[in-house]
Amino acid sequence: MPQTNVEVLLEDGLLLSQSRQRIICLNSVKATMQITSIDVSTTLNVTTCIVHYRHQEFSHWLSLLPWKLRHQTKEAPKKRDIPQINAPIMINTSVSNISVSVQLGDTQPFALGLISASADLQHLRTHSLHQRMTLSLDHLWWRVGEGSHIQQAPHPPNMHVWGNALLLDCFTLQGSYNQSLSLSQSQPQSDTLFVDCTIRGLQAESSETCIQCLSRILSGIHNDSSAAAVPEMSTAAQSVTKSPLLWKIDLNLEDVNIFTLSSVAGAAVLTADTLTVQGSAETTAISIHGFCLVLIKLVEEKMHPCYKAVDIPLPILGFSSLSASYYTSVRTLEMYCGATFIVHWTPADHMFLHQHIVDMLQHANSLLETRPRTVISPLLSQDNHPSLDNPVTSSTGLTNVFSEPPLKKKQLTINMELVCLKATASISNESCICLLLDNMTVVRNSSFLQVKLPHLVASFDGNDIFTFKDMDVQILPEYEKAILCRNAFSQLQTPKNHAWIFNFGSVFIEFPYQYDFSKTFDEAINVQKWLKALYKKDKQGLEPLPPDIVLNVVQFSFIFLDDVFEVKLRDNYELLKDESKESAKRLQLLDAKVAALRKQHGELLPARKIEELYTSLEKKNIEIYIQRSKRLYANTPMRKALLTWTISELEVVVLADESYHGVEKVIKQIKDIDNVSPFPPCGLALVIQWCRMLKYSMKSFLVRIRDYPRYLFEIRDWTLSGRLIGTEQDGHPNARRKQIVKLEKPWGDVVVERNMPPLKFYHDFHSEIALFTIVWGPCWDPAWTLIGQAVDLLTKPSVDPSPLLSWWDKSRLLFHGLWVMNIDQANLHQLATEDPYNTTENMHWEWNKLTFEWKPCHFNFKGDLDINVRTASKYDDCCFMHLSDLCMTFDLQWLCHGNPYDHHSVTLCSPEFLTDFQSLQIHDSYRAFRSENLNLSVKMDLSRHKTEASQPRILLYSSTLRWMQNFWATWTNVSRPICRGKLFNNMKPSKKKLGQHYKELSYTALFPELQVHYWASFAQQRGVQVECSQGHIFTRGTQRLIPQAGTVMRRLISEWNVTQMVSDLSMVTVHLMLSTLEENSDHRPSSNVKKTHLLSLSSLSYQRHSNRIGEDVSVNEGENAFYTHRLRLVDLRASWTTTNRNIAFGLYDGYKKAAVLKRNLSTEALKGLRIDAQIQNKKFKRTSVSLYPLSPTSPPVPLETGEKLEKSQTEGTSMLQKLIEETDKFVVFSEEELGVSDQLYGIAASQTDDVFNRNWLIELINCQMMLRGTETAGCVLVSASKAQLLQCQHHPAWYGDTPKQKTSWTCLLDGMQYFATMETNPTDKEDWQLWLLVKNIEEQRERNPDSVLELMEGGQAVGGLVSTTTDWNQSIQAQHPQQVQRIISRCSCRMYYIGYSHIDRDIDPELLSHIKTPEVRESQGKEDLLNKQEGAVDTFTLIHHDLEISSNPVQYAMILDIVNNLLLHVEPKRKEHSEKKQRVRFQLEISSNPEEQRSSILHLQEAVRQHVAQIRTLEKQIYSTMKSLQDESKNEALLEMNQKLQQQLDQEKIDLQNKSEELNILIRCFKDFQLQRANKMKPRKQLEDVSVVRRTEIYFAQARWRLTEEDGQLGITELELQRFLYSKVNKSDDTAEHLLELGWFTMNNLLPNAVYKVVLKPQFPCQSGRQLALRIFSKVRPPVGGISIKEHFEVNVVPLVIQLTYQFFKRMMGFFFPGRNVEEEETGDEEDKSKLVTTGIPVVKQRQLIGPEDQVGSLSSSKGVTQGLNRTSGVRRSFRKPQEQHPVDDIDKMKERAAMNNSFIYIKIPQVPLCVNYKGEKNSADWRDLNMLNLVLPCLEYHNNTWTWLDFAMAVKKDIRKAVVAQVIKEKLRLKPTAGAEAKGKASEAKTDTNVQQQEEEEKARLLIGLSTTDKNPGKKSIFGRRK
Repeated sequence: MPQTNVEVLLEDGLLLSQSRQRIICLNSVKATMQITSIDVSTTLNVTTCIVHYRHQEFSHWLSLLPWKLRHQTKEAPKKRDIPQINAPIMINTSVSNISVSVQLGDTQPFALGLISASADLQHLRTHSLHQRMTLSLDHLWWRVGEGSHIQQAPHPPNMHVWGNALLLDCFTLQGSYNQSLSLSQSQPQSDTLFVDCTIRGLQAESSETCIQCLSRILSGIHNDSSAAAVPEMSTAAQSVTKSPLLWKIDLNLEDVNIFTLSSVAGAAVLTADTLTVQGSAETTAISIHGFCLVLIKLVEEKMHPCYKAVDIPLPILGFSSLSASYYTSVRTLEMYCGATFIVHWTPADHMFLHQHIVDMLQHANSLLETRPRTVISPLLSQDNHPSLDNPVTSSTGLTNVFSEPPLKKKQLTINMELVCLKATASISNESCICLLLDNMTVVRNSSFLQVKLPHLVASFDGNDIFTFKDMDVQILPEYEKAILCRNAFSQLQTPKNHAWIFNFGSVFIEFPYQYDFSKTFDEAINVQKWLKALYKKDKQGLEPLPPDIVLNVVQFSFIFLDDVFEVKLRDNYELLKDESKESAKRLQLLDAKVAALRKQHGELLPARKIEELYTSLEKKNIEIYIQRSKRLYANTPMRKALLTWTISELEVVVLADESYHGVEKVIKQIKDIDNVSPFPPCGLALVIQWCRMLKYSMKSFLVRIRDYPRYLFEIRDWTLSGRLIGTEQDGHPNARRKQIVKLEKPWGDVVVERNMPPLKFYHDFHSEIALFTIVWGPCWDPAWTLIGQAVDLLTKPSVDPSPLLSWWDKSRLLFHGLWVMNIDQANLHQLATEDPYNTTENMHWEWNKLTFEWKPCHFNFKGDLDINVRTASKYDDCCFMHLSDLCMTFDLQWLCHGNPYDHHSVTLCSPEFLTDFQSLQIHDSYRAFRSENLNLSVKMDLSRHKTEASQPRILLYSSTLRWMQNFWATWTNVSRPICRGKLFNNMKPSKKKLGQHYKELSYTALFPELQVHYWASFAQQRGVQVECSQGHIFTRGTQRLIPQAGTVMRRLISEWNVTQMVSDLSMVTVHLMLSTLEENSDHRPSSNVKKTHLLSLSSLSYQRHSNRIGEDVSVNEGENAFYTHRLRLVDLRASWTTTNRNIAFGLYDGYKKAAVLKRNLSTEALKGLRIDAQIQNKKFKRTSVSLYPLSPTSPPVPLETGEKLEKSQTEGTSMLQKLIEETDKFVVFSEEELGVSDQLYGIAASQTDDVFNRNWLIELINCQMMLRGTETAGCVLVSASKAQLLQCQHHPAWYGDTPKQKTSWTCLLDGMQYFATMETNPTDKEDWQLWLLVKNIEEQRERNPDSVLELMEGGQAVGGLVSTTTDWNQSIQAQHPQQVQRIISRCSCRMYYIGYSHIDRDIDPELLSHIKTPEVRESQGKEDLLNKQEGAVDTFTLIHHDLEISSNPVQYAMILDIVNNLLLHVEPKRKEHSEKKQRVRFQLEISSNPEEQRSSILHLQEAVRQHVAQIRTLEKQIYSTMKSLQDESKNEALLEMNQKLQQQLDQEKIDLQNKSEELNILIRCFKDFQLQRANKMKPRKQLEDVSVVRRTEIYFAQARWRLTEEDGQLGITELELQRFLYSKVNKSDDTAEHLLELGWFTMNNLLPNAVYKVVLKPQFPCQSGRQLALRIFSKVRPPVGGISIKEHFEVNVVPLVIQLTYQFFKRMMGFFFPGRNVEEEETGDEEDKSKLVTTGIPVVKQRQLIGPEDQVGSLSSSKGVTQGLNRTSGVRRSFRKPQEQHPVDDIDKMKERAAMNNSFIYIKIPQVPLCVNYKGEKNSADWRDLNMLNLVLPCLEYHNNTWTWLDFAMAVKKDIRKAVVAQVIKEKLRLKPTAGAEAKGKASEAKTDTNVQQQEEEEKARLLIGLSTTDKNPGKKSIFGRRK
């Protein structure tokens, strides 16, 4: 081309206007073009160009142009060759101050302009095409809306003016393009494109006006270019023949602000400080710095400042840096956020954003609608769109995939890494949820998604609640472990499913103290429901199968935080305890130093200095405590957990299956699992329903309360599998509650409906557990209460106005189905102390191989159960119960108004739907389902397998029973309310305990055999063994809750009443066990145990039934009557021997000592000692009347003093007159004419008709008892065919001024027989036993002897022989039977006991209505004292009607041996205890200060308590040592320490026993002494005030005793007694009356050839039932100084006939005293006997001192004297103690003498006429023979004598002998002395007797006051010498 230079210049400007409106305003234009040989350059400069375009004005001119012709010419363009210019072409353009305003029809105007712009373009064509362009813009703006066409000044910096749709402060673009022009196909070269763009200050605004303008522009452009667009596309597509384009783009944006403006939701601002995009054909990288999103909810100003992202305070979304990279070849997107990503979300913000997004989508749709359909549809229908498929493009920018076949689409891979994310959701003004995560990594490809989170924290209201560490989430199309688990369940149909895998290294959940989590969580659910409704989509068809879920957690922890105040309080308490010990040590050191200084300086050490030392020590202690308190948590962090729940190695697999998917299939599974609940007939509408197959396993499951050393729950190796269903029922409109989500204007508040029915679970689980341990105790109840309060804050209670459901009803409502657990070892530890940190004191329930099955209302336990008592002593590991192969069943019967299983019918109701009528009453949606009470049935079945290894065993020690008492007291202690009341803002009603919900409890036990061992000590020295072969026990009890009186709200009192009990035991045997060996060195019991038989029976049956008050209990009498308790024992065999007695007394003694120790150490031991008799009596009467409202309306009228005196004188005169009239009568008559047995008080009191409850009926069928003595061989058998013991409770009644309750006991013994052996030689077997056959015991009315042996036994008469057996399990033929003799034939016995007691406070109020008001008699003043009605008198009556007795000397000796040494035996220790008690009594009488005695008791109590505490400490130390020895068995130091501790323990036990005995004696004596003092201070009671308090009666109608020879057949004598009566009456003034009456007696001589057949009988025959042959009366006062006082003693005997022979006398003495020589006894030393009368101390010879105690009896021939000597000498020797033990000798002497003497105030024996016949040893006549000799025993009276019983007997003997000898001589010699001689003799005799009696009294007085016998006048000894 030729060189050319063209220049166009416009300088003065151009103005084009129309109708005074400017159209174009141009200032200057300059255009140049220069063509040279080198290049071509073009320049264009435009300055100030303003254009105003109004479409209405230009539309007319535009319509005149030929647009259609132009389009047609464009459609068929002519081909012209364009010359190619190879020279470089350069184009430079610059413009400034450009402004264009446009008005398009009815749309808003808009304006576009810029301040300056420049563009450079370079074009070079060589072998390749090179193009380079540079574009620069300065302040480009685009305004829309009203006034946008008006020229405005530039906007302020960093400000956005609303209406500026686009604003660019600076825009720079540089680019180059290279295109190869080579035609070589071998080496094709790719085109390259490089673009570098920089944008600063970008502001873009999206608004409705802007979109309208833009859509109008686009619609106009698309209409003009629609015809030519498609051909250009096709042509361009065909021109692609080059290789792919290689490109690189660098885009930098700074200060980017994107605004969206909404007419409803204000504006949203998107800010980015820096945005960098670097792209190429292989990779694209995007980097954003300083990004945030802000909402402007209300646009009020015209401008809005533009801030940096760092300066924006609360952005909705923001981060400081974000980078993203996309790799084209592998289709991978990588994103990385290196700084904190912040999200702050609120419901209002979400609604604003939602509105902005909706507006933007509408704007996009309006813009898309402006594009022509013909253009859009082909492009959008292409599957291989260039922006979606292959990113490799050609030089034209279009893809080259059209020339190639389509390839398979490759999935995108995303890798994202987020360093920190903080998302906050403020769901309300008070609540917010915050998520904080670190280093999140997300990896996603076509079939895999993985999210890794090393640390994730979810905070609620600023509290870190959930913490997840090492979180890994994966989504897989299939998972191998899930497939394996799926194959294990045969019922699943889907072979595989996609899975979500969640792996957690650790999960921590921590709830602060008193944080209301439920409030925030409920508000979050409200927001979630609102969002779900906001984006709700209609569900069409069945949803796809949900994925399988696999959850793996290495460590899970759930924590409730404790109250910091309580934590610090306990820590401070521990610090105080430790500091007190340390301060005590410092004080001891200071005391030692002060003592040393005093020794060194003496009195020179000033007291002020010492006081300053102690004061400084106190200050130092305070400073040390303060320092330690400040450093308390320096090294050890403060405990903060209230409850800690941890799980390790948790794995959960949740499987979904097509067979469980869908509503109908889920309902089918529900019916299969919950088949007991009635299904609604109209179907079940469900909102939520899902069914999954579940399988999980865990290594450990641990729950700990605070820092207690024991876990609440401990589960090891737990696996579970089964079905789990979750459903939520669709509630009716009334069961929907409305919640409000607060949104800001313009939306206001949104109402969300919530479904009220709860989510229910249906399960069918089977699990395997290796170890299951539960620990619980009442000491944990305060902490558990706090845990319950914390749990209440987790879930929000229902808004239903019904009362809250208890936890048991809630569990019935929510959980249904079956749960089976197989546990290798299950443990239940019941803590037995009030210290929650104690680990040693507990009851351990241990199950082995336990199978637990939980069905609705049914629990079943199967396994081996061991119940152990764990204590920190050597009694540890005591398995006191072993139940092998036990099946324990718990059946629960819920008492409801409706069906307890019908949980589907429970319909909740929102409070707003309650009607006015319903609001007036208490609404209860659970009324039909709520349980009113619970009936629990427990069954323990041990009878499944009857093997010896499975025999149930019970092992008890006395310490175990004491421990169980403490255990029961601990568990029944009422817990106090914890954190309740106004102070703690907790006014909720207290929750009902499950123990108060029981109404009826029944227990059933079945066992094939049972063995019970009881030992008094761990050494197993004495014990009891009970065995039975088969048993059945059933009991039922009901509970009644009694409200407490008063205005203060208190807990209800629980009262259990046993309504029914049935027990059946067979083959029961009880043995007493004895071990002679002590504990061994290992402190283990010995195995050498001796067992002796105590009792056995073939069957035991017990029944108990409740008796309702008001029933007529007297309808059926006898056996058919209704009794509350019925006990029936069949074939009872009891044995009582010396060994049994010793063991039993030893057991009782141990129990008594423990009870006494407990009582004496209690605080009640010394209460009530200071007694004021008058005040207490008045107080008792007042309180007794006030307690019972049925007090008498009119009290008895008191008598005047004159009336009392007159009455007493009249009564005394009448009694005296009666006595005078009966003085001449020799026969004693009773007061009643009827039979004596009918007039006994016991019978009359027991036969009243006021019985309201027949309580006990004990029946013994064919019972027998064996008695064996110690000194004689053989045994005595006592049997009864039928025995009944009945107890009746009578209606309360008034007795005097006090209401009392009466209880009567009646014992009926029928068919009683006594048998005795006839052997004289003792057997070699100590445990030798003989038992009667049942046929010899039971009643046999018609008996036919079956064998010769039975024929020879002699029938049922006394003296007959019967056969015995030694084992009831063997037949009589298999044994060697031994015969015994019947010594008492069949007889009957009746015993009655009537007791009166004060009415209990907890008596049934219905009983009080039966109390009759006492009647006031008008003639009370005229009553006779003898006919005075007795009040409440405890009475015992024994009646034997007919007794037939036969015995030989051996049997008599055996009976005496049994009575003396077995039945009446007193333990030596008891004797010693009595002696100590008597000694203390004398010491207290000497002492006169009660306060000193009380102080000594208190000191002794403290000493005993210290011994007890020391013993417990030593036991714990021994326990710890033994535990250490288990690990180090050969440690000599531990062995030595253990031995030393054991010795200390033994010594402490001995000291404790001695101190306890001393304390017991001291307390009892002190109480008795104080009571005696109080009684002495009382005024002496008048005769009418003295009442009878206790009465004892023994009556025999007829008794016949036959004495036989040793063969048992030949008789010696027969004694017959009739109407024998003995009664003892105890009165309220501590006096007693003894009365013995005998109606008739006779003794017959059965010896062969006897001269006299009748030995003894009354002279006159019995005339009537009122006649008595013998009467003995004695009235006894309380002892004084240890001496018994006999106020009145009288003996009355009828005239007797005595016919005696020497042969009979000799036989009788041989019978009663075998082996004794009668002649030698008669020649005894009379002088020794006379000394016994005075001193009571026998003169024992040397041989007697060495002999046994029984030889003392040889001093007298009389049996009574012998017993008196034995008792006296025994007592005297028992007091012979070492001198050092009893330093006060006078007390021992006084005590000994007082025990032997009695004070007789008045003794009277009236005269008795005798008719005596005596035949001597010789058969011929002898001068010593007496024939019909009439003698008269004189009337004897004694006054005020202090004698022993032996003294009394010797005095009577002396006086009678004196009178009788004289009469015998007189009768023999027939002498009649003169009157003077007789009077003289009588005077001298009386004088001598008076002197002797006076001297005896003086001697006894000296002995009693402690004087020695050597001080007596020796001249008086002749009085007691032998009478010559």
